Amino acid sequence: MPSYPKLPSGLWPVMITPFTASNEINYAGLETLTQFYIDAGSNGLFANCLSSEMYQLTESERLDLIKGVLRASDGKVPVAATGTLSRDLSENVEFIKKVHDTGVQAVVLISSLIVLPDEDEGTFKNRLEQILDQTDGIPLGLYECPVPYKRLLSPGLMQWLVSSGRFVYHKDTSCHSASIQKKREATQGSNLLFMNADTATALDSLEAGADGLSPISANFYPELYTYLMKQYREHGKTDALTQFHAWLTLMDRTTHTFYPYSAKWFLQQRGLAIGTYTRIPTETMPQVDHLRFKALMDSFRSLAEMHDIPLVL
Repeated sequence: MPSYPKLPSGLWPVMITPFTASNEINYAGLETLTQFYIDAGSNGLFANCLSSEMYQLTESERLDLIKGVLRASDGKVPVAATGTLSRDLSENVEFIKKVHDTGVQAVVLISSLIVLPDEDEGTFKNRLEQILDQTDGIPLGLYECPVPYKRLLSPGLMQWLVSSGRFVYHKDTSCHSASIQKKREATQGSNLLFMNADTATALDSLEAGADGLSPISANFYPELYTYLMKQYREHGKTDALTQFHAWLTLMDRTTHTFYPYSAKWFLQQRGLAIGTYTRIPTETMPQVDHLRFKALMDSFRSLAEMHDIPLVL
């Protein structure tokens, strides 16, 4: 059975993709963005994910995007990247190998592309076994991506992932504290990095032993999530941290609207040299929503100032 070192715990942003005005990947912007994540305290990066607009990229663009992130990160933090964008097993196997060849530390499988909604967990496990057999010891991850539909893993299947020795990364989107606890108990003490995508359950998941957080709001203000985890590691779940987390939970409701355009707009307002271009059709943001995002900016800056959190920009 292969043995891989455990990936670092902490913050793993789900990376957005900067585009040029002509709708091409903006590699200069990607380098700036990658450095921003690292400077803000990120411990790893998830590239070519849903936030990256992976379904709107060609295969060559996905590989070039991953390589761009690896160049920009320059070994400072590990990188995971999606390797399944099809329902065809052989196509997935070939692309997993191509993604691994870029140099990433984990190739991530999309749970809802492995099986159809009406297929059972036995079929799911069988497909995973076929992928393991055909990918020559490549370190893998699983992401409960909500598109094309959300396929959650059971604690039993999580335990099987650990026993296989091949899985080093899991991004959980169950958004349910009790479910997270049961799944984490099934993987406790293993080399499987357990990441929670949900802000509202962030503290509960850390209490349950999750290794870190990977929410979309970290594309707006990663410094706040770095602070949350640092304070939890040093002091546990204090009243002050619970109040801080409550603010993050309220703010998180705004970040999910007009996303990922909103994340690009927010970072641009913070001073990051990227555009707001996106391949996902986005309606024009009404004035009332601009006011909401300006209020989000004010809340973010006030929260950072209140807690003496250093900001990258």
